[in-house]
Amino acid sequence: MNPAQLLTHFDRISDVPDAVPRLRQFILELAVRGKLVEQDPDDEPASEFLKRIVADKARLVREGRIKRQDPLPPVEESSIPFNLPNGWSWTRLGNLSRMVTSGSRDWAKFYSSEGAIFVRMGNLSRDSYKLRLGNIQRVKPPADSEGARTKLEERDILISITGEVGLLGLIPPNFGEAYINQHTCLVRPMEQLEGRYLPELFRSRFAQNQFDEPQRGLKNSFRLTDVTHFLVPLPPLPEQHRIVAKVDELMALCDRLEAAQAEREGRRDRLAAASLHRLNQPAAPGDPQAFREHSGFHLKHLPRLTARPEHIKQLRQTILNLAVRGQLVPQNPNDEPASQLLKRIEAEKARLLKEGKINREKPPIPACPDELEFELRPGWEAARISQILVELQTGPFGSSLHESDYKKGGVPVINPASMKDGRLVPVDSMAIGPDTLERLATFKLHAGDIVMARRGEMGRCAVVTDREDGWLCGTGSLILRLPESVFPIFFATLIGSPFVREYLGGSAVGATMQNLNQSILLNLVIGLPPAAEQHRIVAKVDELMALCDQLEAQLTAAQSASRRLLESVLHQALNDNPTLNDKLKASNG
Repeated sequence: MNPAQLLTHFDRISDVPDAVPRLRQFILELAVRGKLVEQDPDDEPASEFLKRIVADKARLVREGRIKRQDPLPPVEESSIPFNLPNGWSWTRLGNLSRMVTSGSRDWAKFYSSEGAIFVRMGNLSRDSYKLRLGNIQRVKPPADSEGARTKLEERDILISITGEVGLLGLIPPNFGEAYINQHTCLVRPMEQLEGRYLPELFRSRFAQNQFDEPQRGLKNSFRLTDVTHFLVPLPPLPEQHRIVAKVDELMALCDRLEAAQAEREGRRDRLAAASLHRLNQPAAPGDPQAFREHSGFHLKHLPRLTARPEHIKQLRQTILNLAVRGQLVPQNPNDEPASQLLKRIEAEKARLLKEGKINREKPPIPACPDELEFELRPGWEAARISQILVELQTGPFGSSLHESDYKKGGVPVINPASMKDGRLVPVDSMAIGPDTLERLATFKLHAGDIVMARRGEMGRCAVVTDREDGWLCGTGSLILRLPESVFPIFFATLIGSPFVREYLGGSAVGATMQNLNQSILLNLVIGLPPAAEQHRIVAKVDELMALCDQLEAQLTAAQSASRRLLESVLHQALNDNPTLNDKLKASNG
């Protein structure tokens, strides 16, 4: 099976976000189970290979080149996680190593701007044994034997043994003088071993599970005895070489698959971004029809342009952006213009003031269309939020509510955490009894109010429905009370749009606000559509958001199906077939 055929086989599942990382782990898992390459009956069995290693270690001890090691416990059958092919043997890492040790403490006093490399945990990696050398600490080591004990050599394997256990490193040729700290274990394999079989083994899920097993103290730790007792499935030496060669071949194939996947996603991203950018540009004066044709084309081809969740999120923002700029639905010249709506709002506020239901406010500065970033549509008017709202009220101060006021099963208190996707979802622990509600009656919510977060995510809001009438506005929220002539759902759509969210998030004052500045909110200039168009806009937004929901569900279903296919292919190849090549040959007839 050549690499091109393998690429074709896995192309069906490449849309799974983690397909390539899963494929890499799968390859390593096959490798350590003896299912990646064919066994050769002429290979010397690993049991004979181990005997030669034992003899060679005894010679090195006699020559004084290594220290005598205590015998390690045999691998009991009950501790064997899976069966091995003929010719393989279970052993322990200490049996394959000339030395297993950790670095010394108190090396900080030897830090220097020049000298030997001091390898620390930040230089190791989880899924790779290639050292990360972007940030190197150097040392001038002590001249005693303690410094020499941890001096690194080519082919040494490094494993982190505290904190994030199982980070890896492999000392390459010509690395130069280097040492390790106490958080790192040095494994120096016997020279007879293939130089990269153990490092590839340590990258596998089988090995990482062993690293994850011990949990000691506040910080996870791995003792040197854990390292020496580490279970190793050992193939014959010639097969070690074949396994490493096959892993290299297939990892290179994964690199190609990953690059192809990135290029495909990049093309989709560029196409989606270009189309959304075009939609977000103001329509040319006098040519709204051309814009509507482009937006219609985009909406018609949504499935092709939304291949990832990020695309759908961007699309939702674009829909809201179009809605508040009057570019989502056509204008109707028979609609009563928004100028008349503003007059009715003004009359209603005057009546409420006369009845003592609202307080007199300072007249707002007249809104100017030039303050908007887009051209007003026919029938629209520029207006400040203060011109539209009947009342803007802050929730009660935190000192107004005490722990004893909260009653499970009582009336919900609405804080920012209760606002989810434009709906109010009460938090069980945030409810009050009738006495507290009566004391804070001025903060009651009424159907048609908009309750809005005044800290955290600026623009998060929801319309109060009949079901939620009488709930309490919480400390972290605002009540936006509208006149009867303004459609609350349109106003909530406006508040939740990117245009308003960016403004409320700090662009108006040059810095991100932790708490909403009410004067900034009241001063905001928006485009106000005719009342009839407000309803058409909301209906269109609902329609398109439902379409986004469908696309999101389809995308999730497609990714789930691809993931199940991936799991099935990997599971069957791992458990039902002797080698990967056999599996791929069968799948390709």
